[in-house]
Parts: sequence; structure tokens; C-alpha cells
Amino acid sequence: MYIRPEHIVGSKEQLRQYYSMPSEMVVKKQLDFLAPYGQKMIALSPFLVLATVGESGVDVSPKGGEPGFVKTVGEKTLLIPDYAGNNRLDGMQNIISNPQVGLTFFIPGVNEVFRVNGKARLSLDPALTDFFSETGKKVKCTIVVDIEEAFIHCGQAIALAKLWESESQSRKDKAPSMTSIIEFHQARTA
Repeated sequence: MYIRPEHIVGSKEQLRQYYSMPSEMVVKKQLDFLAPYGQKMIALSPFLVLATVGESGVDVSPKGGEPGFVKTVGEKTLLIPDYAGNNRLDGMQNIISNPQVGLTFFIPGVNEVFRVNGKARLSLDPALTDFFSETGKKVKCTIVVDIEEAFIHCGQAIALAKLWESESQSRKDKAPSMTSIIEFHQARTA
């Protein structure tokens, strides 16, 4: 499909011509701290997506654990454990270059998500990594996020995707298997 250049949006003003202004409530829901409902949503969340930007581009990484695996420290700080994974460290390296991060927290069965934007640091402090010892998994590093914005995000996208409905779960049988993905990459490097 050819994307015609004359239809590419070139300015914020042009974009706004196609969208209504957000309501006052939508604008005012953005806080610079964690309200009690935000703390509760984070405590119930077993999964988040972490967005970072660095010298080599953008990274969006999934992070997961038991509900409450992310700890809140007061109203302005989050502690995210980083467990050993694939060791690419894309997001972690981005944080070193550019501390600005975006987080989206999901609670299975709940269409609304909770979003946090802020600045992150990486800590190897054993007191922080030991803080997560109840999982039984070794925490390599702790991502410390200083909150700048926190807000609930409407559930329209999740509702449209039917993400939590059982009929959507049946599609996993049609997804490529990890074995076929690995075989593809091995064939390319052979």
C-alpha cells in the first residue's frame, strides 16, 4: 500500500483539526503524585510496559511478577525489580542515556490502565534488591522511578481488543511458536 505524502500530518495544529479538545476532567486527572487509587492499581498489577528512549532509539519492554511486584515509596517513587532475562538491557541502557520513562500498568480483567511518566535511575544497592527477596528470584538491579505524571487511562483500547475475553485467548494457537521463531533466526545466521 502506498502512503500518499499529502495526507501525512505535519503539525500539531493540523492534527487537532481532526480531534476534539479533551474534556476538563480528562486534563485534570493527570497528577504529579500517586493518589490512593493509583497506589492500589499498581499493587494489583502483575504486568507493566516500560518505555524508554536512548541513543539507539526507543525501547518498550514488558515487566512482570506477582501482583504488587512494583513497590510504591510514598506518593512520588516507584521501585521496579529487574530480574535476569535475555540480557539485551535495551531499556536499562536507555535509562542511563535518558532518564525519561513511561509506564503502563495492567490488571487482568480491568479495561482501564494506569500510566506513570517520570525519570528513572538504576540502583545496585543490596538493600533495594533484597527488598524484593520474597519472590525467591534474584533481583539484578532496581529501577527507581521519580514520578512526574500519574493518571488513569480509559479502557477503550482494551475493550476494542477484547483483551480479557476468553475468545481472544483462543488466538494463541494461531501465533507463531517460539520454536519456529528460533528456527527462522538460526536459518538466517547459518
